[in-house]
Amino acid sequence: MKIVVLVKQVPDTETNIKVGDKTINEAGIKWIISPYDEFAIEEGIRIREKSGGEVIAVSVGPDRVVEALRTAYAMGVDKAVHIKVDDFNTFDSGYTSEVLASFAKAEGADLVIGGRQSIDTDSSQVAIQIAERMGAAHIAMALKLEISDKTVKATKEIDGGTAEVETSLPLVVTAQKGLNEPRYPSLKGIMTAKKKPIDTKTPADLGVSAGAVEVVSLEPPPPRIAGRKLEASDAADFASQLVKALREEAKVI
Repeated sequence: MKIVVLVKQVPDTETNIKVGDKTINEAGIKWIISPYDEFAIEEGIRIREKSGGEVIAVSVGPDRVVEALRTAYAMGVDKAVHIKVDDFNTFDSGYTSEVLASFAKAEGADLVIGGRQSIDTDSSQVAIQIAERMGAAHIAMALKLEISDKTVKATKEIDGGTAEVETSLPLVVTAQKGLNEPRYPSLKGIMTAKKKPIDTKTPADLGVSAGAVEVVSLEPPPPRIAGRKLEASDAADFASQLVKALREEAKVI
């Protein structure tokens, strides 16, 4: 079985993000693998350990994403591929999915696994679009996977509970927290990963042209308006003041 794992490099959640005109200021940012993608990497490795095959980690972006791919190597993937896009626009999910779907099809992937969402854009769109472009089934927010030959049984999270679903390969899956417990890279794995080759491709190599989305401006959210405490003698007075404030100040009623 050939398993492609989607790896996205994102700013650490504790990083202080500074906004530029059209992108964030990357100076001083610590970059990590998007946490949900760690579940995807772990699941790919577990499936290979149980059923055999090859796990390929792939990441789209500038040269710095190689660091994330080496972490994937240290965790245990068999191969790492960097699709080099120096001016990568993380908000262009259509372009990203086209690049990754073209790569997965070129590799003859049986299974594509990614995190349920990246923690920078939170769009949850790329994996779904990859499935559509591949003509493959898609299971979102997987909590359990069982693969036998080409049949896949899964438990997935839904609003208010879980659902049991069944489909067949080829398949695209997004991993939810609880699918597994990602392993920590061993010291030996980290040292070995530094020497392993990382294949480099470009979108042109995969027959994909430039993206269609342009970021024209990027601004931080406006500061939160300070709250105001109401003073009243009883509940009726509180209600009267609240309704007046909502009507005359907030203008929401």
